[in-house]
Amino acid sequence: MSRSVSPTLHPATSINIAAPQPHRAVAMWLFFCAFMVFVMVVIGGLTRLTESGLSIVEWHPFSGIIPPLNETDWQRLYQEYSQYPEFQKVNGWMSVADFKSIFWLEFIHRLWGRLIGLVFFVPFVWFLIKRSIDGTTKWKLAGLFVLGGLQGVMGWYMVMSGLVDRPDVSQYRLTAHFGLALIIFIALLWVGLQQYAPRPGATATSRRILGVLALVVFTALSGGFVAGTNAGFIYNTFPLMDGHLIPDGLFAFDPAWMAPFEDIKTIQFDHRWLAKITFFVVLFFWWRTTRQDISADQKRACHLMLAAVCLQVALGISTLLSVVWLPLGVAHQAGAVLLITATTYCAYRLRARHLA
Repeated sequence: MSRSVSPTLHPATSINIAAPQPHRAVAMWLFFCAFMVFVMVVIGGLTRLTESGLSIVEWHPFSGIIPPLNETDWQRLYQEYSQYPEFQKVNGWMSVADFKSIFWLEFIHRLWGRLIGLVFFVPFVWFLIKRSIDGTTKWKLAGLFVLGGLQGVMGWYMVMSGLVDRPDVSQYRLTAHFGLALIIFIALLWVGLQQYAPRPGATATSRRILGVLALVVFTALSGGFVAGTNAGFIYNTFPLMDGHLIPDGLFAFDPAWMAPFEDIKTIQFDHRWLAKITFFVVLFFWWRTTRQDISADQKRACHLMLAAVCLQVALGISTLLSVVWLPLGVAHQAGAVLLITATTYCAYRLRARHLA
C-alpha cells in the first residue's frame, strides 16, 4: 500500500497541504546499505594499503563470485597474475601461498560490492511492488542503483590502469573511484533521512553547511591523491614539513598546475592544509551555529560533527607520524567517512528550525 499523508496547515497561505510522512522501513534499509558502503570503503582502504588491488587481473561480474576451489584454480590465477607488471617488477618473490594472502582481500572487496548491489536491488523491487516508495523517491533510488553499477565499472577501470606499464593504479582513477563511493554514500544517507524524518525546505544555515560538506568531501578526495601516489610515506613530521611550515620545492613540476596531482610533495602539502582549513571551518561553523536559536537536537548534530572532525585530525596526524601504520591508515580512511556522515546528518537536521 502507498503510505498515507496527513493534511497540515501552511502558515503563509492557510491552505491544507499534504505533509510528508516518515517511512521507517525504507529508511532503515537505506541506512543499512549506507553502512555496507562504509564497510566497502574501509575494505578498499585496506586493499590499497596492502597492495592487494591488482591481484585479480580479470573482471567477471557474475562468475567472479566463485572463489578458487582447488589447487588447479590457484595455479591458473597465479600464472595469470605473474604475467602483469606488479608481479614482474615488485612481487616476483611471491609463491602461490603468498599470492593467496593478497588475492583473498581483493576477492572479498569485489564480492562485498556485488553483495551491496543485491541488498539494494531486492528490497527496492519489493518496496516498488508494495508501493511503499513515492514517485520522486523511486527515481532517486533508481539513479542510485545505476550509480552503483557504474561504481563497479569504475573499479575495474581503475584496476586496468595498473595492468599496463607501471605496477600501480592511476591516482586519478583511484580518486574518481573513491569519490563516486562517497557520492553514493551521501545520497543513501540523505534519502534515508528524508524517509526517516521528513524536513521542510532549506534555511540559510543549512545552505551554509552544504558548503562545509563540500569542503569535507574535497579534502577527502585530496587524500585519494595522497593514497594513489604513496605521498603519506614522506615528510612524516608535524606540524612542520621538511623542517618548514611551507617547504621549498612546492609546485616543482612541469607544468606547475599539474603538481597538485603529480608531485608528491605538493600533494601532501595540499592535503595537510586542506585538512587544517577544514578543521577551522567546521570549528567556526559549530561556534557560530550553536550560538543561534536552534533546537537541542540540532545542537547535538553540530557537536557530533565537531567531534568527528577532531577525531579525523587526530587520526590524520597519527597516521602521518607513524609512516602510515596499517591500522591507523585504515582508521584514517574510515574517519573521513565518519566525518562525512556527521556533516551530512548535521546538514539535514539544520534544514528546519526547532525540530526535535
